[in-house]
Amino acid sequence: MKKLYINTGGFDSIFNNFKESFGGDLSVTAKEYKLTIKSKWAKGSISGVRFEKEMTYLNFDLIFNQEISLSIESNPFAPVFFAYCEKGNVLHSFGADGATHCLKRQQSGIMSNSSTINSVLYFQSHQQIQFSIIGMPTTVENKENDFVCQVKKIFTSNSGNYIYIGDENQKIGEKFQELKRIPNQGAIRYLLMKSILREVLELEIAQHTYNYLTPFVPILNFAVKQLSEIKKLTPLNLAVITAPVQFLKRNLQPRKYQLELKPYNQKLAS
Repeated sequence: MKKLYINTGGFDSIFNNFKESFGGDLSVTAKEYKLTIKSKWAKGSISGVRFEKEMTYLNFDLIFNQEISLSIESNPFAPVFFAYCEKGNVLHSFGADGATHCLKRQQSGIMSNSSTINSVLYFQSHQQIQFSIIGMPTTVENKENDFVCQVKKIFTSNSGNYIYIGDENQKIGEKFQELKRIPNQGAIRYLLMKSILREVLELEIAQHTYNYLTPFVPILNFAVKQLSEIKKLTPLNLAVITAPVQFLKRNLQPRKYQLELKPYNQKLAS
Protein backbone atom coordinates (compact mmCIF):
# COMPACT_ATOMS: atom_id res chain seq x y z
CA MET A 1 0.00 0.00 0.00
CA LYS A 2 1.27 3.44 -0.97
CA LYS A 3 0.99 5.97 1.89
CA LEU A 4 0.50 9.63 1.03
CA TYR A 5 0.27 12.73 3.21
CA ILE A 6 -1.63 15.93 2.38
CA ASN A 7 -1.04 19.23 4.18
CA THR A 8 -4.16 21.31 4.61
CA GLY A 9 -4.09 25.01 3.91
CA GLY A 10 -4.85 27.06 0.81
CA PHE A 11 -6.41 25.52 -2.26
CA ASP A 12 -3.15 26.02 -4.16
CA SER A 13 -1.26 23.98 -1.55
CA ILE A 14 -3.80 21.16 -1.61
CA PHE A 15 -3.71 20.76 -5.39
CA ASN A 16 0.07 21.08 -5.50
CA ASN A 17 0.19 18.27 -2.90
CA PHE A 18 -2.05 16.15 -5.11
CA LYS A 19 0.17 16.85 -8.11
CA GLU A 20 3.33 15.92 -6.21
CA SER A 21 1.70 12.71 -4.99
CA PHE A 22 0.05 11.50 -8.20
CA GLY A 23 1.69 13.47 -11.00
CA GLY A 24 -0.42 14.92 -13.82
CA ASP A 25 -1.22 18.31 -15.32
CA LEU A 26 -2.80 21.05 -13.23
CA SER A 27 -4.95 23.76 -14.80
CA VAL A 28 -6.48 26.71 -12.96
CA THR A 29 -9.31 28.83 -14.38
CA ALA A 30 -10.51 31.62 -12.11
CA LYS A 31 -11.29 29.76 -8.85
CA GLU A 32 -11.67 26.31 -10.42
CA TYR A 33 -8.87 23.76 -10.35
CA LYS A 34 -8.48 20.52 -12.32
CA LEU A 35 -5.68 17.97 -12.05
CA THR A 36 -5.64 15.46 -14.91
CA ILE A 37 -3.71 12.35 -13.87
CA LYS A 38 -2.14 9.61 -15.96
CA SER A 39 0.79 8.13 -14.08
CA LYS A 40 2.03 4.89 -12.55
CA TRP A 41 -0.07 5.67 -9.46
CA ALA A 42 -3.45 6.55 -10.90
CA LYS A 43 -5.55 7.58 -13.89
CA GLY A 44 -8.39 10.10 -13.86
CA SER A 45 -8.97 13.58 -12.46
CA ILE A 46 -9.39 15.64 -9.31
CA SER A 47 -11.27 18.92 -9.68
CA GLY A 48 -12.35 21.57 -7.24
CA VAL A 49 -13.76 25.04 -6.67
CA ARG A 50 -13.13 27.47 -3.85
CA PHE A 51 -15.99 29.77 -2.81
CA GLU A 52 -14.00 32.32 -0.82
CA LYS A 53 -14.33 31.55 2.92
CA GLU A 54 -17.78 30.01 2.61
CA MET A 55 -17.09 26.50 1.33
CA THR A 56 -14.98 24.36 -0.99
CA TYR A 57 -15.93 21.58 -3.41
CA LEU A 58 -13.81 18.64 -4.58
CA ASN A 59 -14.68 15.92 -7.08
CA PHE A 60 -12.62 12.74 -7.48
CA ASP A 61 -12.86 10.43 -10.51
CA LEU A 62 -9.91 8.02 -10.29
CA ILE A 63 -8.65 4.50 -10.82
CA PHE A 64 -5.64 3.71 -8.62
CA ASN A 65 -3.04 1.18 -9.79
CA GLN A 66 -2.39 0.06 -6.21
CA GLU A 67 -3.98 0.45 -2.80
CA ILE A 68 -3.59 3.98 -1.44
CA SER A 69 -3.86 5.50 2.03
CA LEU A 70 -4.17 9.27 2.06
CA SER A 71 -3.52 10.93 5.42
CA ILE A 72 -4.98 14.45 5.58
CA GLU A 73 -3.59 16.86 8.16
CA SER A 74 -6.13 18.17 10.67
CA ASN A 75 -7.41 21.55 9.56
CA PRO A 76 -7.18 24.62 11.85
CA PHE A 77 -10.51 25.90 10.48
CA ALA A 78 -12.29 22.72 11.74
CA PRO A 79 -14.36 22.20 8.58
CA VAL A 80 -17.31 19.86 8.32
CA PHE A 81 -17.00 17.61 5.25
CA PHE A 82 -20.02 16.28 3.36
CA ALA A 83 -19.06 13.33 1.12
CA TYR A 84 -21.15 11.68 -1.60
CA CYS A 85 -20.14 8.44 -3.33
CA GLU A 86 -21.25 7.73 -6.90
CA LYS A 87 -19.03 4.72 -7.73
CA GLY A 88 -16.74 2.41 -5.78
CA ASN A 89 -15.97 2.48 -2.06
CA VAL A 90 -14.05 4.92 0.15
CA LEU A 91 -12.80 3.95 3.61
CA HIS A 92 -12.21 6.54 6.35
CA SER A 93 -10.67 6.52 9.81
CA PHE A 94 -9.59 9.09 12.38
CA GLY A 95 -5.89 8.29 12.69
CA ALA A 96 -4.08 5.31 11.22
CA ASP A 97 -5.26 3.04 14.07
CA GLY A 98 -8.82 4.34 14.34
CA ALA A 99 -12.02 2.45 13.53
CA THR A 100 -12.67 2.24 9.78
CA HIS A 101 -15.96 3.29 8.18
CA CYS A 102 -16.94 2.51 4.59
CA LEU A 103 -18.71 4.96 2.29
CA LYS A 104 -20.38 2.92 -0.46
CA ARG A 105 -22.10 3.72 -3.74
CA GLN A 106 -25.18 5.97 -3.33
CA GLN A 107 -24.30 6.72 0.27
CA SER A 108 -23.41 10.02 1.90
CA GLY A 109 -21.05 10.66 4.78
CA ILE A 110 -20.57 13.62 7.09
CA MET A 111 -17.42 14.02 9.16
CA SER A 112 -15.71 16.67 11.26
CA ASN A 113 -12.50 16.69 13.23
CA SER A 114 -11.59 19.45 15.69
CA SER A 115 -8.79 17.42 17.29
CA THR A 116 -5.17 17.07 16.17
CA ILE A 117 -5.78 13.60 14.74
CA ASN A 118 -5.50 13.24 10.97
CA SER A 119 -8.27 11.92 8.78
CA VAL A 120 -7.17 8.95 6.66
CA LEU A 121 -8.81 7.85 3.40
CA TYR A 122 -8.22 4.39 1.91
CA PHE A 123 -8.71 3.51 -1.76
CA GLN A 124 -8.77 0.09 -3.40
CA SER A 125 -6.72 -0.63 -6.50
CA HIS A 126 -8.07 -1.13 -10.03
CA GLN A 127 -11.53 0.13 -9.14
CA GLN A 128 -13.13 3.30 -10.45
CA ILE A 129 -13.91 5.67 -7.61
CA GLN A 130 -16.18 8.68 -8.04
CA PHE A 131 -17.07 10.83 -5.06
CA SER A 132 -17.55 14.47 -4.13
CA ILE A 133 -16.74 16.44 -1.00
CA ILE A 134 -18.16 19.77 0.20
CA GLY A 135 -16.18 21.44 2.97
CA MET A 136 -17.65 24.10 5.27
CA PRO A 137 -15.24 25.85 7.69
CA THR A 138 -16.67 26.49 11.17
CA THR A 139 -14.03 28.63 12.88
CA VAL A 140 -13.59 31.51 10.42
CA GLU A 141 -15.53 34.72 10.11
CA ASN A 142 -18.35 34.22 7.65
CA LYS A 143 -21.03 36.58 6.36
CA GLU A 144 -23.61 33.85 6.97
CA ASN A 145 -22.86 33.18 10.62
CA ASP A 146 -26.31 31.72 11.31
CA PHE A 147 -25.83 29.11 8.60
CA VAL A 148 -22.34 28.22 9.84
CA CYS A 149 -23.62 27.99 13.41
CA GLN A 150 -26.26 25.49 12.31
CA VAL A 151 -23.67 23.34 10.57
CA LYS A 152 -21.39 23.46 13.60
CA LYS A 153 -24.18 22.68 16.08
CA ILE A 154 -25.54 19.68 14.15
CA PHE A 155 -22.39 18.13 12.67
CA THR A 156 -19.70 18.48 15.31
CA SER A 157 -19.08 16.65 18.58
CA ASN A 158 -17.54 17.66 21.90
CA SER A 159 -15.32 14.57 21.62
CA GLY A 160 -13.56 16.22 18.67
CA ASN A 161 -14.59 13.68 16.01
CA TYR A 162 -17.98 13.18 14.37
CA ILE A 163 -18.98 10.77 11.61
CA TYR A 164 -22.28 9.82 10.02
CA ILE A 165 -22.86 7.42 7.11
CA GLY A 166 -26.24 6.65 5.56
CA ASP A 167 -28.21 6.32 2.34
CA GLU A 168 -28.01 9.35 0.07
CA ASN A 169 -31.01 11.67 0.14
CA GLN A 170 -32.84 11.46 -3.21
CA LYS A 171 -33.19 15.24 -3.50
CA ILE A 172 -29.46 15.66 -2.89
CA GLY A 173 -28.77 13.13 -5.65
CA GLU A 174 -30.91 15.24 -7.98
CA LYS A 175 -28.89 18.34 -7.08
CA PHE A 176 -25.65 16.62 -8.09
CA GLN A 177 -27.24 15.72 -11.43
CA GLU A 178 -28.04 19.43 -11.86
CA LEU A 179 -24.40 20.18 -11.11
CA LYS A 180 -23.30 18.03 -14.05
CA ARG A 181 -25.56 19.88 -16.48
CA ILE A 182 -24.40 23.46 -15.87
CA PRO A 183 -22.21 25.30 -18.45
CA ASN A 184 -18.54 24.35 -18.57
CA GLN A 185 -16.97 27.77 -18.05
CA GLY A 186 -17.49 31.33 -16.96
CA ALA A 187 -19.07 33.33 -14.15
CA ILE A 188 -22.47 31.69 -14.68
CA ARG A 189 -20.98 28.26 -13.94
CA TYR A 190 -19.38 29.55 -10.73
CA LEU A 191 -22.61 31.15 -9.47
CA LEU A 192 -24.74 28.12 -10.36
CA MET A 193 -22.32 25.74 -8.64
CA LYS A 194 -22.34 27.88 -5.52
CA SER A 195 -26.15 28.00 -5.49
CA ILE A 196 -26.60 24.24 -6.01
CA LEU A 197 -24.01 23.26 -3.39
CA ARG A 198 -25.59 25.65 -0.90
CA GLU A 199 -28.94 23.94 -1.52
CA VAL A 200 -27.29 20.56 -0.84
CA LEU A 201 -26.10 21.79 2.57
CA GLU A 202 -29.54 23.25 3.34
CA LEU A 203 -31.09 19.85 2.56
CA GLU A 204 -28.60 18.18 4.92
CA ILE A 205 -29.46 20.62 7.71
CA ALA A 206 -33.19 20.12 7.17
CA GLN A 207 -32.89 16.33 7.09
CA HIS A 208 -30.85 16.06 10.26
CA THR A 209 -32.74 18.79 12.14
CA TYR A 210 -36.24 17.45 11.53
CA ASN A 211 -35.38 13.82 12.25
CA TYR A 212 -35.95 14.41 15.97
CA LEU A 213 -39.69 14.62 15.26
CA THR A 214 -39.97 11.03 14.00
CA PRO A 215 -40.73 9.53 17.48
CA PHE A 216 -44.09 11.34 17.25
CA VAL A 217 -45.14 9.42 14.12
CA PRO A 218 -46.77 6.50 16.04
CA ILE A 219 -48.71 9.04 18.13
CA LEU A 220 -49.88 10.80 14.97
CA ASN A 221 -50.97 7.48 13.44
CA PHE A 222 -53.07 6.80 16.54
CA ALA A 223 -54.53 10.34 16.46
CA VAL A 224 -55.56 10.02 12.81
CA LYS A 225 -57.28 6.69 13.52
CA GLN A 226 -59.16 8.08 16.50
CA LEU A 227 -60.30 11.18 14.61
CA SER A 228 -61.57 8.96 11.78
CA GLU A 229 -63.66 6.96 14.24
CA ILE A 230 -65.06 10.13 15.80
CA LYS A 231 -65.97 11.46 12.35
CA LYS A 232 -68.12 8.38 11.71
CA LEU A 233 -70.15 9.07 14.85
CA THR A 234 -70.72 12.82 14.53
CA PRO A 235 -72.16 15.16 11.89
CA LEU A 236 -69.58 17.83 12.78
CA ASN A 237 -67.06 18.90 10.17
CA LEU A 238 -63.67 17.80 11.55
CA ALA A 239 -61.62 18.78 8.50
CA VAL A 240 -60.09 21.70 10.36
CA ILE A 241 -58.86 19.31 13.06
CA THR A 242 -57.70 16.44 10.88
CA ALA A 243 -55.88 18.50 8.23
CA PRO A 244 -52.92 19.52 10.44
CA VAL A 245 -52.56 15.97 11.78
CA GLN A 246 -52.61 14.50 8.27
CA PHE A 247 -50.02 17.04 7.16
CA LEU A 248 -47.67 16.11 9.99
CA LYS A 249 -48.17 12.41 9.36
CA ARG A 250 -47.22 12.81 5.68
CA ASN A 251 -44.12 14.87 6.39
CA LEU A 252 -42.71 13.11 9.43
CA GLN A 253 -41.86 9.78 7.89
CA PRO A 254 -39.08 7.82 9.61
CA ARG A 255 -35.67 8.05 8.02
CA LYS A 256 -32.86 5.53 8.21
CA TYR A 257 -29.70 6.85 9.83
CA GLN A 258 -26.47 5.42 11.06
CA LEU A 259 -24.95 7.81 13.56
CA GLU A 260 -21.75 7.22 15.44
CA LEU A 261 -20.17 9.58 17.94
CA LYS A 262 -17.03 8.01 19.29
CA PRO A 263 -14.10 9.62 21.09
CA TYR A 264 -10.69 8.67 19.77
CA ASN A 265 -7.25 9.01 21.25
CA GLN A 266 -4.79 8.11 18.52
CA LYS A 267 -1.55 9.73 17.51
CA LEU A 268 -1.20 11.64 14.27
CA ALA A 269 -1.34 9.37 11.26
CA SER A 270 1.89 9.00 9.40
